[in-house]
Formats: sequence, structure tokens, C-alpha cells
Amino acid sequence: MNGARYSQLRAMLAITKGSLRGIMRSPSSVVFSLGFPLVFILVFGFIGNSKVSVKVGVDRQTDINSPLYQGLSKATALNLVTDESAGEMEDDLKKGRLVAILNILTRKDSANRVVYDINVRSSTASDASKKLLLQSVLKEVTEHLDDAYYPRPSVATISETVIPGRLYKTIDFILPGQLGFALMSSAVFTTAFLFFNMRQMLVLKRFFATPIRRFYIVLGEAIARMIFQLLTSVIIIALGHFAFGFTLVHGFSTFVEMLVLSVFGLLIFMGFGFIVSSVAKNVSIIPMLANIFTLPQFLLAGTLWPIDAFPAWLQPVCKLMPLTYLTEALRKVAFEGLHLWQVGWEVTILSIWGIVVYAVAVKVFKWE
Repeated sequence: MNGARYSQLRAMLAITKGSLRGIMRSPSSVVFSLGFPLVFILVFGFIGNSKVSVKVGVDRQTDINSPLYQGLSKATALNLVTDESAGEMEDDLKKGRLVAILNILTRKDSANRVVYDINVRSSTASDASKKLLLQSVLKEVTEHLDDAYYPRPSVATISETVIPGRLYKTIDFILPGQLGFALMSSAVFTTAFLFFNMRQMLVLKRFFATPIRRFYIVLGEAIARMIFQLLTSVIIIALGHFAFGFTLVHGFSTFVEMLVLSVFGLLIFMGFGFIVSSVAKNVSIIPMLANIFTLPQFLLAGTLWPIDAFPAWLQPVCKLMPLTYLTEALRKVAFEGLHLWQVGWEVTILSIWGIVVYAVAVKVFKWE
């Protein structure tokens, strides 16, 4: 009769409640799940909102009253430095602090027309991309003055049509990657440490003295981690959206679909945590084993840089990693406006990983 009255569900919920309370009180859980991703999101969010500035020194002999100089001074991409001595500018140029030093001289040609000699001095320490931007600005300002003072017929007319589209910001790339990394690191590390310690301290053995089934023990712990990770996911997405303009194409429905993908990814990565907890011989080995799985994915799975930026021989390795497909699915849902059934390829690859991982986990997992 007593066995019939025992509720597996109530026992599972008690485990969930206790585990969730323990997670909330653990500084390491909060740091891994929320702290690190938020730092990256804040840094890249502020970088993404900043404009490129080309710092250029202006030689003291430059005619600052000329229309050419006035045009350059209005270019938002240029930061013209005029308050340094020649020696200071030379030193900054050699150290790469200045992209170039401009010397603009005004003279008259044989037809008594005003022309400008632009001398650009740069160094090998200067940023190559900023040099190109400086050349582009100089060309644009010069062509504008040519058209204003010496109008001439053109052999071609260029017409441009601009279609409406969404601006792809830095945060639109970074946030899904950091969200995926937070899910992965939290799932692997917390699951591995939890079940290893429960086994070492004979907590699992004490559970066996109660009527609760093993399945409900694992399920209760898993639900606690899902609740905590969903809370951190909500904070990460909300901060990105309201502070840095992270794109949620369909608003709240996109937000919900991202949370569904987060739960799916969390379930898969927890499987790796079960494996690590079982193969680790002592607690000091767990971080090493977990990092073997998580660190390469943090660097290579498109969390910080697009996979296309890596060498061609490395890209197939990147495309084998489960985190690659989770972050791609999150980006497609958030920015491109796709729905869950439209990211079937990514979900399929993640499902295959899940089947393989849990097949191994069931084989190696130790209860005692």
C-alpha cells in the first residue's frame, strides 16, 4: 500500500527544486552560464556600434583654408590631427598610431588654375585596411571638387536602385554564438561535476534506498538545469535586443523559437556531460576532459568568427561540430526569420549527434 501511494512525479519535482536551488547558489554556475557570454556580448556590442576612424596627421605646411582640406575635414571617417608637432607625428606614424601624414600644397598650373599637390606619407606599421579607406576618401573629395570647378561630360550614366533590407549588425552574429557556447559549457560542466560528485559522495546510492526510479532522478536534475539555462537565455537575448538592437524578425515568436532551440541544444550537450562524469577517474580530470570537447568548438564553431574565415582544410572540421549547427539555426531563426521547421538540416545533424552521444552515455554511465 505504501508503495502504491509513492508519487514518482512529486519525488522528481523535489529533486528538481533542490537541484535548482543549489545551482542558483553556485557562483561557478552563474559565471559559466551568464558571466562569460555577457562579457563577450557587451564587448562586441559596443564595438559593433562604433564607427571606423582613420587617424591622420596634418603637416604644418598644409593649406587648411583650401576647399580640398575643408572637404576632408567634413569626412566622418577621418580624424585629422593638427595639434601635434612634426616630431610627435613622425613618432606616431612609425608606431602605427597614425595611418598617414598629409601635406596638401596649393599652387597654380600653366593655365593659371588652382591645383593641389597631395603628399601622403605612411609606414609599414599602418593598418592596411585604413590606408585603403583614406585613399578612397581622398579620391571621393577630389572627384567632388573636379565636378564642382571643372564640369565635364561623362561617357556613362550610373543609376542605382536600393531595395529595403535588414542591417546585419555585429551583435546579430555574436549573440547566437555566445548563447550556444553558454548552453554547451553549462550543460557539459555542470552535468559532469554533478553526477561525478553524487556518485563519489554516495548520494546516488542513497537514492536507491528510496522508491524513486533512476529515470526520474536524471529527469529531475535535467529539468533543473533546463529551467536555469532558460532563465540565462532569456537574459542574454533580452539584453542583446534592448541594449544593442539584436534582431528578432518576428518579435516574440522568434524569441520563443530561439528558446526551443536552446532546450534542444542543452539536451544534446548534457549527454556529453554524462559521458565525462563516467570516464573521469577523479574530479580534477573533469575540467580537462570537458575542455577537450568545449574549447575547440568555442574557437572553431563560428561563435566569434565566420567559418568561411578559416583555411579551406579546416572548414570541414568546423562543420562536424554540433555547436556549429546550433548557432547556425539560432542565427537563421533570429535574423533571417526562418521557423523551426525551416532549419531542418541543422536540427537533423544535431539529432544525429544526440543519438550517438546518448548511445555512448548509456553504455558508459556509472550509477555507483
